[in-house]
Amino acid sequence: MTAERWPAAPDLPEEQLILVDPQDRPCGTGGKLAVHQQGLLHRAFSIFVFDDQERLLLQRRADGKYHFARLWSNTCCGHPRPGEDTLDAARRRLLEEFGFVTALEEFAQLTYQARDPASGLTEHEYLHVFRGRYPGVPRPTPEEISAWRWVPLARVERLLRRRPQAFTPWFALLFRRLFAQDPVG
Repeated sequence: MTAERWPAAPDLPEEQLILVDPQDRPCGTGGKLAVHQQGLLHRAFSIFVFDDQERLLLQRRADGKYHFARLWSNTCCGHPRPGEDTLDAARRRLLEEFGFVTALEEFAQLTYQARDPASGLTEHEYLHVFRGRYPGVPRPTPEEISAWRWVPLARVERLLRRRPQAFTPWFALLFRRLFAQDPVG
């Protein structure tokens, strides 16, 4: 658990994403913006970090995010780079966004699709879902995260029911499938 920053990515004209088939087999790469404009299936990850009181670390996406800005979401999300292991990418991104590292374990995989009406971009991801624990105080990067909170799961479930529009679609989907006491509601 360190506050060091991960080394910067090499200067690329545009971040490249790993395109995959429905079984998560790589079938090419594509520029991040073009992949989201065309809604192409690509590899991604989502991370759920809990504290010692079983509260989930939520983040509010920064105002400057190019899609789904200002919405609440799970701890961290991202994409592995071509040639990068997905778990290594998840650790890298957690450090870049929240300023800490912790042990992560993969506990689910799923595919989903969600369109952002504000930007017109589409997330179509084969998602690797990780969880971990962190007892410390996060140090978020303001360009990535505008706010954060530790929230008990029962409260998250109530908030999702009352104000679903305040959350990213992938978070709502993942939470209901993986954590909700009443997955139908």
